[in-house]
Amino acid sequence: MSDTRGQQTSEQPPPGGAPGPGTPPGDGPGPRGGILMGRPFGVPVYVTPSWFVIAALITWIFGGQLARVLPELGGTRYLVALSFAIAFYASVLVHELAHTLVALRYKLGVRRIQLQFLGGISEIENEAQTPAREFWLAFVGPLLSVVLGGVFLAAGRLVELSSVPGVLLAGLMVSNFVVAVFNLLPGLPLDGGRMLRAVVWGLTGRPMAGTVAASWAGRALAVAVLIGLPLFSASRDDGGRTGTDTLIDAALAAILAAIIWNGAVGGLRGARLKEALPGLRLRELARRAVPVTADTPLGEALRRAREAGAGAVLVVDGLGTPIALVRESAVRAVPEHRRPWIAVGALARDLEPGLRLPADLSGEDLLRALRATPAGEYLVVEPDGSAYGVLALTDVEQRLSKAVAGR
Repeated sequence: MSDTRGQQTSEQPPPGGAPGPGTPPGDGPGPRGGILMGRPFGVPVYVTPSWFVIAALITWIFGGQLARVLPELGGTRYLVALSFAIAFYASVLVHELAHTLVALRYKLGVRRIQLQFLGGISEIENEAQTPAREFWLAFVGPLLSVVLGGVFLAAGRLVELSSVPGVLLAGLMVSNFVVAVFNLLPGLPLDGGRMLRAVVWGLTGRPMAGTVAASWAGRALAVAVLIGLPLFSASRDDGGRTGTDTLIDAALAAILAAIIWNGAVGGLRGARLKEALPGLRLRELARRAVPVTADTPLGEALRRAREAGAGAVLVVDGLGTPIALVRESAVRAVPEHRRPWIAVGALARDLEPGLRLPADLSGEDLLRALRATPAGEYLVVEPDGSAYGVLALTDVEQRLSKAVAGR
């Protein structure tokens, strides 16, 4: 799946027949997103706390299966099951590293890899430039999972199937094939959805057409998983299933369907946002500002702004040099009857260097500047340093919200 900066997210299903996973532009969570496990190829790999939940669930389910296959293990079966969970997620990591290596080969940049509740995420910073690269970037993950499944299949033939190594290798073989097949399903946010996007993009010449098709396919897939996975599990019932098993299948199907649905919708929103970014121009977004001194009563400043048709108030010194920006949120918090008695200087933020933005900024450069110094208002300046106007962050948010909603 992709986020709004084109990050590739690869979804992985847990073993046992229950498939599983994979912001306005931003850097996303950093190290707080999990425990740093290493930096293969210079890319940080994190394990999120939610991974321990799924690892415990896999250990419990696989341990129960081992009780039927290898009853002589006793309580040791849960240690074996835990080793399976760890080995399975090592396979997931290899799947993600495949995406990472191709992304690095294409110089797309990789922010991090996360192992989490229902799988892995490779966060790739930029979109592929061509449909062929997009297709290969998505396809290489499932391909590596197939290769791993084949390796475990071959290794399993060298040991006794009814032994601990045989059971582990068989489980890893099946789970990797399931990972490959599930990820090839044609819908965002899965790898198959990215492949479908690439195909439609190649046929139409329009990346957005591919994203729309893959997004709707992902939503259809979410509905199919929500309904089909419990029905499939029930159809394989040999009489040994319990009510708890049925409840677990339904819960996993609901969680998975929600993840796929949200990923499909998020992928489309991200694509719309990326398409709208070039049209995000600071000169068009800036409001006209009325200059006042710091001791001007708020009521008087607002009156001047209304008369001038201005949407912002700028605090200047005795020479007319801008020194502060009146915060819109602070103005709204002042009751109407108190506005004649409050000076605008008490509601202003001093002009730090990051609050001065060149009027010619646009697109991702503009968003990058806003992220560098978070604020509600910014002074927009001409190349000669003179004031052009004031940018209100709410205006940027509204413009992007309309773009994401397709309006």
